[in-house]
Parts: sequence; C-alpha cells; structure tokens
Amino acid sequence: MGITWANVVRLATDLPEVAESTSYRTPALKVSGKGFARLRSEAEGGLALRCEMVEKEALLASGDPAFYTTPHYDGYPYILIDLDRVDLEQLRELLDAAWWLVAPAKLRRSREGGGAE
Repeated sequence: MGITWANVVRLATDLPEVAESTSYRTPALKVSGKGFARLRSEAEGGLALRCEMVEKEALLASGDPAFYTTPHYDGYPYILIDLDRVDLEQLRELLDAAWWLVAPAKLRRSREGGGAE
C-alpha cells in the first residue's frame, strides 16, 4: 500500500508553520503562505514537490520509478512523486528540503537555532 495524502500532511506538518491549503483547487501544503507541495488530480497524478533543479535532475536520472515529470513541469523546480512507489524516509527528506526552499529566512534561522536536526 502506498503513502496517502494524509501521510504526506502528517510528515509535513511536523515542520514549522506548515498548513494544509489548496492550490489549483487541489490539496496543497504551504509554509507562511507559500506553496511547496500539491496533490495533483491530473491524469498522471502524483505529488508535485518543490525542489532544486539539480535535485530534480538527479532524481530523474536515478531511474527510480517513484520520480517523474511531465512536459508541463519541464524547466520548473518541481519533481513529481508517485506516492505508491516512494520510500517514506526519502519522502520525509524531500519534504524537509522543499520546506527549506520556501520558508522565510527568519523561520529558517529560528529552526537552525532551535537545535532541530
């Protein structure tokens, strides 16, 4: 059985100031009002997750079937994730990285100073 949206929300809301929201009329996650994850209802489905372009290229090059893209996302810093195939710990790490990319500097600094890993 794959990872559900509820699992994704639980993992992400462990991060500071993450809130469940919507984006393009689909479930989404935001930190301080800025989106970093969206559950896609499009035909290809999956979770659209913010990432650095170099990370996206590495994930796609790895050959892991959990990671893919579509022409719509070409050139954009989002990786698409098959929740039925992704490893839970890898998803946790990717959510954390996405949070760091969009969280305001003040929030990132408070997390760094707070003894969090």
